[in-house]
Amino acid sequence: MSIVVTGASGQLGRLTVEALLRRGVPAADIVATGRDTARIEDLGHRGVVVRRADFAEPDSLAAAFQGADRLLLVSTTTVDERSANHRRAVDAAVAAGVSLVAYTSMTQADTATSILARTHRATEEYLREREVPSTLLRNSWYLENYTAQLPLFRRRGTVIGAAGKGRISAASRADYAEAAAAVLTTEGHAGAVYELGADEAFTLAELAEAVSAATGEPIAYTDLPADRLSEALTGVGLPAELAHVLADADLGMSRGELYTGSGDLSRLIGRPATALSDAIAAALR
Repeated sequence: MSIVVTGASGQLGRLTVEALLRRGVPAADIVATGRDTARIEDLGHRGVVVRRADFAEPDSLAAAFQGADRLLLVSTTTVDERSANHRRAVDAAVAAGVSLVAYTSMTQADTATSILARTHRATEEYLREREVPSTLLRNSWYLENYTAQLPLFRRRGTVIGAAGKGRISAASRADYAEAAAAVLTTEGHAGAVYELGADEAFTLAELAEAVSAATGEPIAYTDLPADRLSEALTGVGLPAELAHVLADADLGMSRGELYTGSGDLSRLIGRPATALSDAIAAALR
């Protein structure tokens, strides 16, 4: 059985390749793809098949997916290019005769109204339109989105956001990767929709409290209007378009769009999901 992982040069894709190897999948049965294969050359040294795949080049996708039985389609990062990229990937998967496509979507993608959710919903709809046997891995936010900002939180003494009292089921990339590997290596997942997130959700105020408890420093949460959050994100160097998307995602959080109480993640990985406090402690180390 050949398993193709897109975006293996990125964080989630690479973690999924590692999770597949830990589950005993022979390296020769794993195809790691990326636009820049130099970034995954080390996987090739370990026996993993490395192929170039550029979502803007259908011929490269056809070559990368050749012989694939199962495919992990990791959503691409550039929001305004996402739908077209994914359509090309789905078309290539159909042409290759892939028996299952697992797609990394977003919690509540069928009903959520954020910009990000709408792009994921378009891909989910296209998978149904093409009648592709698929599994929807609807991931909540990454814990790393917050732990990467710990130096900024500590320097400013505040966590800023526009999420209000919305609860966020953020989990670690490694947990999401393990869930993807479980789906790719076991049976019975075609047609399934998994709402994936941590066992314990938190508000951004609770995130600030957790950072304060871990560091012994006073950290508060400052809730901002979305436009002011977008301006603040631009002020720390984010491109304006990305800042707008992230501020809009916070508004989605305020509506509960990144919350799930399904328990799907811990069931798939066979253990509790990584807790916020543990993620913060690990990042501080």
